[in-house]
Amino acid sequence: MSMPAGGKTPDVSVIVVNWNTGELLKNCLASLRGTRGGPTCEIIVVDNASTDGSVAMLRECFPAARVIVNETNRGFGAANNQAFAVMRGRYALLLNTDAVVTEDAVRELFSFMESRPDAAMACGQLLNRDGTKQNSIAAFPTLFTLLFNMPVLEYLFPRRYPGKRYDYDRPLAVDSGVGACLLVRRQAMDEVGWFDERYFFFMEETDWAYRMRRQGWKIYHVPSARIYHLQGQSIGPGVRSRIEFYRSRYQFFRKWHGLPYYALIRITIFLRLLVNWFFTSLAVIFTLGLSRRIRSKLHVYSSLILWHAGLRDDGKA
Repeated sequence: MSMPAGGKTPDVSVIVVNWNTGELLKNCLASLRGTRGGPTCEIIVVDNASTDGSVAMLRECFPAARVIVNETNRGFGAANNQAFAVMRGRYALLLNTDAVVTEDAVRELFSFMESRPDAAMACGQLLNRDGTKQNSIAAFPTLFTLLFNMPVLEYLFPRRYPGKRYDYDRPLAVDSGVGACLLVRRQAMDEVGWFDERYFFFMEETDWAYRMRRQGWKIYHVPSARIYHLQGQSIGPGVRSRIEFYRSRYQFFRKWHGLPYYALIRITIFLRLLVNWFFTSLAVIFTLGLSRRIRSKLHVYSSLILWHAGLRDDGKA
């Protein structure tokens, strides 16, 4: 990665939102230094009131980065919008702190976007620590995708639901990409608007892609751009993040599909949670409660059911 010389406008504004993940952030930004060729970049980090020394680390280790420090955790969408307001690049590269780019990833994404003026957004191939593939493509959620597991849909309808079980040797058009690493065209951002800040964390990029698709833009998956992703570590595990996921999913359905469809979605999800709770309870009984993993699953399902019933509210994750 190179910085623009002489104050020239950078090709790409790399934008990272951080909340108490200083070590992950350090590794993420360090990986950018190892990228080969490609666009000139500026780095913008928005810190959501971290208390782990992240800001001090940035000023010591990455003095060229522009740092926006929030006094409260404003969430992912709002924090990115702060960076969009000051970015100078023709593209925004959105990176999670738990992402580590390989040396050719940014160049591959940039080269593809430069060759396809109809592309609003491109995502790469996300990888686990051991190099195995993660899901990098996100289908727009519908009642159909909720009723059937995505691996089943990917198997039965591979053209409509591409996924990690298949190897792709060229870019392909998709609904949306997983937001750990996305390169987004500034022109499309200005045309459709920025993130909807009603999403606190999760689904922001899906909503964005949906809006871009409605305006005639295309979204692509570029498999040659490879990014390691320590999945979930930028927000953490547990019930609170699961609740935030459901909250964002419901926001998407309420926004785009109307009240009857939204109500049907909530009923469907609640019934699925009850079924999962029932069978997990049986598993706890049959294992005499000795399996910590099964007990943990039961706790999660119980908490989610209580939240859906309005008996638990963890606030923002």
